[in-house]
Amino acid sequence: MSESLGTIPCPICGKPAADPKYKPFCCARCSDVDLHRWLGGVYRVETNEPADEGEPEQ
Repeated sequence: MSESLGTIPCPICGKPAADPKYKPFCCARCSDVDLHRWLGGVYRVETNEPADEGEPEQ
């Protein structure tokens, strides 16, 4: 599976990722959209750990 940088589509808009500076995205805007999705909780990594109920008392 050898794809050159120009043939990998941007995961946000689908355009070819032309600028290696923003890889795997095509531009700063798509990179920022992805960051906003992570910070907003749209993307999550599922775990088996229970949610934190706060700091333990000392």
